[in-house]
Amino acid sequence: MPGKTLILTSRQIKKLLDMRQVLAIAEKVFAYHAQKKTQMPAKIYLHLEKYCGDFRAMPAYIEPLGTCGIKWVNVHPANKKKALPTVMALIILNDPATGCPLAVMDGTYITNMRTGAAGGLAAKYLANRDSSKVGLVGCGVQALFQLMALNELFKIKSISVYDKDPLRTISFIKKIRHLKVNIEKCRNIKDCVSDKDIVVTTTPSRRPIVMAGWISPGTHINAIGADARGKEELEAGILKKAKIVVDDKVQALRSGEINVPIAKRLIRPSDIHATIGEIIIGKKKGRVSKGEITVFDSTGLAIQDIAVADHVYRKFMSSRPARVRIIDFGWKH
Repeated sequence: MPGKTLILTSRQIKKLLDMRQVLAIAEKVFAYHAQKKTQMPAKIYLHLEKYCGDFRAMPAYIEPLGTCGIKWVNVHPANKKKALPTVMALIILNDPATGCPLAVMDGTYITNMRTGAAGGLAAKYLANRDSSKVGLVGCGVQALFQLMALNELFKIKSISVYDKDPLRTISFIKKIRHLKVNIEKCRNIKDCVSDKDIVVTTTPSRRPIVMAGWISPGTHINAIGADARGKEELEAGILKKAKIVVDDKVQALRSGEINVPIAKRLIRPSDIHATIGEIIIGKKKGRVSKGEITVFDSTGLAIQDIAVADHVYRKFMSSRPARVRIIDFGWKH
């Protein structure tokens, strides 16, 4: 459809994606990134302190896929009290040959799916293969997607959950009961993360809430919540003794779990072992011993968003339903 733009809603996108597909897409694109086959400037932030939120502009080009675009996304934690998503996003997908906007689509579900997939892949390469005990700190939307990805890759036997909001914890437990595994509602974070194979943190915390003394040898941690300057969930002592793997080094230094400890000089940039892409392509090693503690610092990459959006666009166009929302911007002269 030269010169015309497709409009896709969240409802349409959900019908076109499943976690297995997104895991495969994410793995491929992490590899492309490590092979320097992508362009992805670091996120541009608009910090709105008055409203306790921020906006991020995230452009990307993926050469092997022949696709490019940009995501415009917000993070407003207080939206929980307004019955609104804390994260909302819009993606514009472009034709790199002409610049024409191929599609404008909801990016919220794509963001949730690719973030979950990134955590799942990190655990695939960094957690012990027989991992079965999962601890989830934070029971918001992203915790569900993290668990969705882990459930595709591991035989989970027990899930421990904690959230400072008891009602959110109860609601979350109801949503995951279909997994038919042992589910424990924890009284505190220590109980949630102690003696676990995989720990996932998905909170907006700006101070350490997971302490080094609580983490057992062999644990893998997906640190998901710290995605902006000043955010942190893990005590620096964890990072000092762990193998640190990031999704992107530039973004991690600016806005990931390591951004505060780096700024305070508690750890150094040289303490980053690798990107997850470097491990996927075999350039760097992942886990090397049963008792090693590993941490994945996830900041969220635009290449993941655009790759998944490209998949959605191509899959939708291959089906070409009769009723399609298309806008003609009049690009042709």
